[in-house]
Amino acid sequence: MSVTQQISDFVTKTQIGEITARHIAKLSLLDWAAVTVAGKNEPLTKIVRELAAEECGAKQAYAVGIETFIPARMAALVNGTTSHVLDYDDTHFAYVGHPSVAVFPAVLAIADKIGSDINSTIDAALIGLETATRVGIWLGRLHYRRGFHITATAGTFGAAAGCAKLLGLTEDQTHMALSLAASKASGIKEQFGTMGKPFHAGMAASSGVEACLLAQKGFVAGINAFDGVQGFGVTHASEENAEAFQNLGSKWIFEDVSHKFHACCHGTHAMLEALELITGESSFDLSHVQSIEVKTHPQYLNVCNIQSPVSGLEAKFSYRLLAALGLSDIDTASPNSFTDDICKAPELVALRDITHVVTDGSLSESRAIVKVTLAGGNKLEASYDLLDLKTPKERETKVRAKARSLLGGEKEKELWNTINHDKRVDSKYSVTQALLA
Repeated sequence: MSVTQQISDFVTKTQIGEITARHIAKLSLLDWAAVTVAGKNEPLTKIVRELAAEECGAKQAYAVGIETFIPARMAALVNGTTSHVLDYDDTHFAYVGHPSVAVFPAVLAIADKIGSDINSTIDAALIGLETATRVGIWLGRLHYRRGFHITATAGTFGAAAGCAKLLGLTEDQTHMALSLAASKASGIKEQFGTMGKPFHAGMAASSGVEACLLAQKGFVAGINAFDGVQGFGVTHASEENAEAFQNLGSKWIFEDVSHKFHACCHGTHAMLEALELITGESSFDLSHVQSIEVKTHPQYLNVCNIQSPVSGLEAKFSYRLLAALGLSDIDTASPNSFTDDICKAPELVALRDITHVVTDGSLSESRAIVKVTLAGGNKLEASYDLLDLKTPKERETKVRAKARSLLGGEKEKELWNTINHDKRVDSKYSVTQALLA
């Protein structure tokens, strides 16, 4: 059975109960909504909103920051871009991609268009989130290291799968949507540190919506466009990992997703957590720091190792400057900490310039080791692995605390109630409006 057929079967035949993965999907929806609202006033978000307002069109779906409803494709583009603009969304280390920013905006746009309820929307989104994760594993590290932004590429297929589920597409229509998605999936890592990276998430969400709406109308695409001899996998350096789709529908890999608690590239978070362990256990004067060594997996050198960032965006992808922020007790959980000014603050630049990043291929991609050497030769060392996951309840506590810090206590409580009990979603609100307005 082809990969496309396996995914089509999963989308059309899977029924979802109250499983752990669904609870984690709810947490990811809360997290996604919080970072989307928090990012609505960023310069990039305003640019994409202006484009949407200029084109306008059919009033189908809600986009954050726009008064009138807009076409579903454009709403997915706006909301997807906005949710990734702060780089504060979840990551799945099974494929080093961000599933929520591609899938939720797409599925929510369809939910608005057809008037779906939030429970059906969450079920469909989970189908998409699992698909994005599985496709990401199938594409593998070679695809990512070759320069493809796997959030956008795998995310496009996840967005299409989630939309197909919510629209109730037939197996053949779902197959066509996934095949068409193969021509739409794109994104390159050269855009990291620029507006192009978060835009990729919006592209993926919008492409998933478009592929499904066309398939619903009878669009016919190449039946093997995903995994054929000249399909997406071959042309985009897929490892075609044979184990990627084992137990699809019975085992939910998505539930191991990691949520961010620092507003920067997830590849730097293990380092920041290790630094917190060091500063929490030891007291020392920063002027006594002689050197900082960060040991990480080599794949991150072309992702988040900008040596001398000059903008707040670039700072999010700089081990060296982020290490300086972490040691200086600057709140990396706050998006407001990442400004152009921090890149030239003398005390931070001084720490940045004595920070050295080394690689160790034996380390897992979710782990980092940090060593701080002080005057006199005293060394402080800590290690942290992001995959030391908490229980679902502990994760809920941390995600909700993050949402409260971004939105305020009342808004967070209202949002969590909406996700769990379908509150506010009545004739006055679309599902997306209930989450983001």
